[in-house]
Amino acid sequence: MALRYDQGALGEIRARIDIASFIGQYVPLRKRGNDLVGLCPFHSEKTPSFHVHPDRGFFKCFGCGAGGDVITFVQKLENAGFGDAVRMLAAKAGIELEPEDPRTQRVRSEREAIYEANRVAAAYFARMLAGERGAAARAYCAKRGFTDATIERFSLGYAPDSWSGLVGELQRNGVDLGLAAKAGLVKSGQRGYYDFYRDRLMVPTYATTGEVLAFGGRAIGDGEPKYLNTATTPVYTKGHHLYALNLARRAAQSDRTLIVVEGYLDCIALHQAGIENTVAALGTSFTAEQAAELRKYADYIYLCFDGDAAGSGAATKAIDIASNTLESAGSPVRIVILPPGDDPDSFVRVHGAGEFRRLLDAAKPAIEFKIDAEIERLRAGFDSPARIMPNAAGLIRRLAPREEWDRWVVYVANRLQVNVDDLRNSRFLADSANFAPRARNGLPETRHVSTSLEPLSFEREVVSILLEEPLLAAEYDVRIGASRLRNEVYRRIYERIVGAAGTLRTTADVFGLFAEDQEILDVVVDLGRRDRSSAVRYGDSEERRAHLERVVERLRLDDERERYRELSHLIDERLTCGEAVSEELRGEFETLVAKLKR
Repeated sequence: MALRYDQGALGEIRARIDIASFIGQYVPLRKRGNDLVGLCPFHSEKTPSFHVHPDRGFFKCFGCGAGGDVITFVQKLENAGFGDAVRMLAAKAGIELEPEDPRTQRVRSEREAIYEANRVAAAYFARMLAGERGAAARAYCAKRGFTDATIERFSLGYAPDSWSGLVGELQRNGVDLGLAAKAGLVKSGQRGYYDFYRDRLMVPTYATTGEVLAFGGRAIGDGEPKYLNTATTPVYTKGHHLYALNLARRAAQSDRTLIVVEGYLDCIALHQAGIENTVAALGTSFTAEQAAELRKYADYIYLCFDGDAAGSGAATKAIDIASNTLESAGSPVRIVILPPGDDPDSFVRVHGAGEFRRLLDAAKPAIEFKIDAEIERLRAGFDSPARIMPNAAGLIRRLAPREEWDRWVVYVANRLQVNVDDLRNSRFLADSANFAPRARNGLPETRHVSTSLEPLSFEREVVSILLEEPLLAAEYDVRIGASRLRNEVYRRIYERIVGAAGTLRTTADVFGLFAEDQEILDVVVDLGRRDRSSAVRYGDSEERRAHLERVVERLRLDDERERYRELSHLIDERLTCGEAVSEELRGEFETLVAKLKR
């Protein structure tokens, strides 16, 4: 049963909290007319579609459809329930909510009861660390260089080497032990419940709304496992949260930058050194859900790896996830590699924060890191340059955006010590079929149309762009001839759109062209859906026009390659027959060769 609040109190919250100022803490907003606009925190986009209407007290994203008032915003941003969001905002606004009636208290939600159990446990652990029984844990903290201020800031604690210390504390505070077991705090045995954490430094993880979500326990002595973490509970899902994000998000507000490390103790050490925009992945491999969480608070991401782990499968997977989830949404990712044998904690304690910041300055873009790793694999083999070059060309196509291919061709050629022009003209790059637009997430482009209709990627995207902005049809109908579209259905759609170019203004106008042709209309509607499977989306006219220009250039290149093949065949025929090759023919051929080598 959900908690109910007096409507007057809810209205007071909405009145006291300025929605523009509140959302502005999480999303950079700029003025546009009477609205404020920014990048939506709830889905990936490069062009702002997220609008805040201060005068009417609500927000709306025209990309993903999210919208509502300030309470809805907190619910979506923090993945919180209505009650959690209301309480957080009430506290911020200084509003005292009406106490729950007895019946509501009896049916308090499981999540809230677990939050309460976690709060009691965190307080107990903190008290144990400060008391007589926490001497060994305090010595461990001192050994790691943690100050009293750091211990307090991160609410560090100690779980005594006891089977019933926490059980007794929970019982004294009226916490149901069955629910505490669901929270991962205690276990059930033959003699009843017993403490799950024993003789461990306790590190609580907080939600950005202030609740204790989970705990990590680091063995003080030789206990195994060294780290013991909360498993999935009704309030915590492994791989969905980031340690210290509740603190780091504030530090990230100035430059929208976050640093991700592997362990929570590394994270604490960097915070203490003044690098407070650091979070940790909470003992799991970096996940897409964590990447999406980062996107809410940062535009620039650093992934920091121990030197010994940089080439591991887990690191490679983390970099791929970050690239696919973050870079595809416009958030650059850089890779920080520590010297062998170092982790962030040991490095910053020995070398200081200044040296760590220099590592950040020297961090490689994720794509460069991945390309370097692949280059090392190619160089380690025994293949000749002739065999390496197609592999290197394929590497560039697989890892680099199309518009950056030539830059990486030069880079890879220099690293492999092969001729740049030879690499440019390798069989892979010379194949025009490889010049289709590349999906943002690195996966093959797909569409929810029948396989018999599946066209080349450029055909689909050209038609999609004209559907989104039909005014461009008049500008490109000659430069992109309908005959260049080999798929019959897409060619028919294209011909109808350019044929009616002077009368079309909106997507609805295009739909009207095919109102009586259900087969074509189904395809057009599918292309027009905002949730269609293609990852290539264009936010404004400039982006659409830029893509069409790339298509025009691609078609020109196709024509030049076809003419190159024709001339090669013609010249070979004449030389075979002993005929002279005219200066005009030779000049045209040499001009084409020079163009194709660029």
